[in-house]
Amino acid sequence: MLTEPFLATRPEDGWDVPLLVWRSGAPLRAVSSGPLGGGIGVRHWVVNATVPMSYHRDDPADHLAALADRLGLDGPGVGLLTGVDVAEVVHRVDTGVRAWATVGLGNPVLAAAPAPAAPAQRVGTVNIVVYVPAALGDAALVNTVATATEAKTQAIRELSLTGTGTPTDAVTVLCPADGPVEPYGGPRSTWGAPLARAVRAAVRDGGSVPCVPWSDRRVAGRLPADRPASERHRPG
Repeated sequence: MLTEPFLATRPEDGWDVPLLVWRSGAPLRAVSSGPLGGGIGVRHWVVNATVPMSYHRDDPADHLAALADRLGLDGPGVGLLTGVDVAEVVHRVDTGVRAWATVGLGNPVLAAAPAPAAPAQRVGTVNIVVYVPAALGDAALVNTVATATEAKTQAIRELSLTGTGTPTDAVTVLCPADGPVEPYGGPRSTWGAPLARAVRAAVRDGGSVPCVPWSDRRVAGRLPADRPASERHRPG
């Protein structure tokens, strides 16, 4: 079982920078497109770390591994980065499937559109973390990534934005390592259907308020470190 994330901070450049941490009491199977722990495998934790919009490191996996080590996280895990304030995570549940999203839609793009000559400087990353309470086969895990992405795109359309996502979005889906294996993860499957609904709701609700980069907010009004992030979850 994946725990509720807790909100922690780390000191960087004179600021207390927020990050979210999920832990698991038992190893979970996961599929992820994150810079650390991407691919399919057994994972023990997830970190979603805010970074300033001036972030320019070319070793994000090493950076995330160092953050995990500082937090005392053991074993392999997943690491994600975003310019969004991760304290604004949105959590939605549907039929036992739990979805968390940090939503930055300041830079929506159409996946197959030509890239602009100059990269956008607006905040724009949607990080999605999902827990499915049933063991999923490899093909089903891969399919859940597609399902989550389709649901994200549906939410973006409902927000009247022109785009299928942002250039830096990431998806992580975790499930128990043991038990009868479910073979499907599409939007009409037993677990893909509630996953789609939960992700759509999280992204839609997270994107319904103006997105301000954490760099602009700094840490004014932040909860103390190590308080459960659920205390900051938007209702719904």
